[in-house]
Amino acid sequence: MSNSRHVPVMLQRCLDMLAPALQAPGAVVVDCTLGLGGHSEALLQQFPEARLVALDRDKEALRLSGERLAPYGERATLVHAVYDELPEVLERLGTPRVQGVLFDLGVSSMQLDEADRGFAYAQDAPLDMRMDQTTGISAAEVLNTYPPGELVRILRAYGEEKQAKRIVGAIVRERDKEPFSNSARLVELIRDSLPQAAKRTGGNPAKRTFQALRIEVNGELSVLERAIPAAVKALDVGGRIAVLSYHSLEDRLVKQVFAAGAANTAPPGLPVIPEQYQPRLKLLTRGAELPTEEEVAENRRAAPARLRGAERIRADIE
Repeated sequence: MSNSRHVPVMLQRCLDMLAPALQAPGAVVVDCTLGLGGHSEALLQQFPEARLVALDRDKEALRLSGERLAPYGERATLVHAVYDELPEVLERLGTPRVQGVLFDLGVSSMQLDEADRGFAYAQDAPLDMRMDQTTGISAAEVLNTYPPGELVRILRAYGEEKQAKRIVGAIVRERDKEPFSNSARLVELIRDSLPQAAKRTGGNPAKRTFQALRIEVNGELSVLERAIPAAVKALDVGGRIAVLSYHSLEDRLVKQVFAAGAANTAPPGLPVIPEQYQPRLKLLTRGAELPTEEEVAENRRAAPARLRGAERIRADIE
């Protein structure tokens, strides 16, 4: 488990960004994407006075990180939940306001490395892709049952795949002969259906389709659309949020929520801006911060990461 592929991305930068909010005794920090517990463990180590609440929808991830975080005892509370359930989780725990929130939106390295979950296009596996395997429909069901128009929309919107129509045409022809069950057949079909020029750019040609299926199966973008505003709302004044995203769709969403919170919403021309129109957030990053070249050289999974942070500077006016 402990080799380089499980190094948390931009770890020190995330800790530094959250640090000013987590020094006080009893500060609560939420890790919304627990995964294998790398960020969580570092938060507990670096902020000995803080308490951690960590969420994951993947029961296997909770089990493994539970073992890893056991030495911290009562300071760590692990919860089986999707991160848009954050307000309900905090309400149950009696801590509706928190001082820090961290999101690392990459697919957990554990899920990518477990062949039988079907996230990776480099090895053959059942087409599942559910992060919580106790619920929802698998990637195979999406491929085998969605109408062609809907599949094209998903590949375009979530995979930013320019050849969506071609790929879906091939999928529909093939699924009529035999339903899809494994990833290798899908990878091969995508390779065969793309024009030569499209195969020469940007890594594995199946990458965008797999990303799109993963986002659809797990409802990732709709969950995120609810989760980021909910996390901002849960922050105490002086509290901080850090979000690591890995593709432009996620990053754009985070950017929009932060920008809206940092904007002054007063009608133009007011000589004095009343409290209710003042910004709620102060941005902690100019644009999105990228990992250093050294980090990318050591951990190629860090390459697409984009980090944004914000600090809560005013309470909501109820």
